[in-house]
Amino acid sequence: MQRKKSSELSPPPPPVWWIETSGSVSHRFQFEPDGQFSVKMVEDMRPASRRVVESFLNKFFPSGYPYSVNEGYLRYTQFRALQHFSSATLSVLSTQSLLFAAGLRPTPAQATAVSWILKDGMQHVGKLICSNLGARMDSEPKCWRILADVLYDFGTGLEIISPLCPQLFLEMAGLGNFAKGMAVVAARATRLPIYSSFAKEGNLSDLFAKGEAISTLFNVLGIGAGIQLASTVCSSTQGKLVVGPLLSAFHIYCVREEMRATPVNTLNPQRTAMIVAEFLKSGRISSPADLRYQEDLLFPGRLIEEAGSVRVGRPLHDTVKPSELHEVREKFGNERFILQRRSRWTDMILERNASGEDALRGWLVAAYAADIEKKSDEPTEKALMEAYERMSIVFAPFLSQLQARGWHTDRFLDGNGCRFAF
Repeated sequence: MQRKKSSELSPPPPPVWWIETSGSVSHRFQFEPDGQFSVKMVEDMRPASRRVVESFLNKFFPSGYPYSVNEGYLRYTQFRALQHFSSATLSVLSTQSLLFAAGLRPTPAQATAVSWILKDGMQHVGKLICSNLGARMDSEPKCWRILADVLYDFGTGLEIISPLCPQLFLEMAGLGNFAKGMAVVAARATRLPIYSSFAKEGNLSDLFAKGEAISTLFNVLGIGAGIQLASTVCSSTQGKLVVGPLLSAFHIYCVREEMRATPVNTLNPQRTAMIVAEFLKSGRISSPADLRYQEDLLFPGRLIEEAGSVRVGRPLHDTVKPSELHEVREKFGNERFILQRRSRWTDMILERNASGEDALRGWLVAAYAADIEKKSDEPTEKALMEAYERMSIVFAPFLSQLQARGWHTDRFLDGNGCRFAF
């Protein structure tokens, strides 16, 4: 009995605790006897300004920034914030114009509430229209992202001028919201490949979450600015016709700079042609960060003569005559591409399972063949075979250098281009 009583009166074990110091901040970590875990800051020697900055970075930038993201993320984020600010401001002004055109006299707060209803309602229509364009958006996410904002501003512009012709209110409001609905879907569809280009340490979810946090913050600020403008300068249609185009131009400029800062590291026709052209000219290969400012964001399908003027994805039956099919197929053995030289360009058709490496092999052959024909009078067939031999010699070091520079060569994003399978 005495032993039992003494054991009941024995004091509980002390808690286990330790202190961790990171930079100028110390935290005390403690395990209580009942299993509870607590963390308490015991010392913070950071100046107030630094605490504010680091708190902002923790909330709106991915963990480990700037080392956890690829080059260009800060510039991308700056223009993304300004883009959302101007877009939200335009949205308030356009909705107020719509309600004026419908014969109502809304307050700026009412315009703000209705703008969300109109925008969300048209997303479903946009999804149906854009559902078959996903592969093209994967191939050219920058171009489609800019197009999405042009569509959005077009719809907003129709809404702003709707009070000038109230008898066409239904037509203009419907067309405007239809364009905005397509823009929303296109913008969302291109968001993932753009965020993926910045993910450096498998932190795609963190990038996505922090990017959406910044978007939300500046959307709210933009709505506030829109309410202020709708109450003062833009309370009349004339004011909106002056401020609206300025905001729209600023909005498109921001999204253009945002896309220029994005270092997309997947292979598509334009980027592949630029890589091959530079390699043939200087033997060098640019990284995605170096190549981003050279991309044509408005006309990505243009042919690059220095890379063989290659066109990818034309139907096989439009490119090769049935009588020539066997000969063309056997020209390069087991390669997963077919090349057909024309007077002004080279058609390349890929096999269904062709990867980015197969596309690179075909593109190098086409570029070398065009260069050989330009410098000599050799016939097309002989030039192609000589070009294939050159490609076979340089391809291994070319591919190693390409991958070392950060390019993903496991797939080739050619949009909805046709592929063949025998």
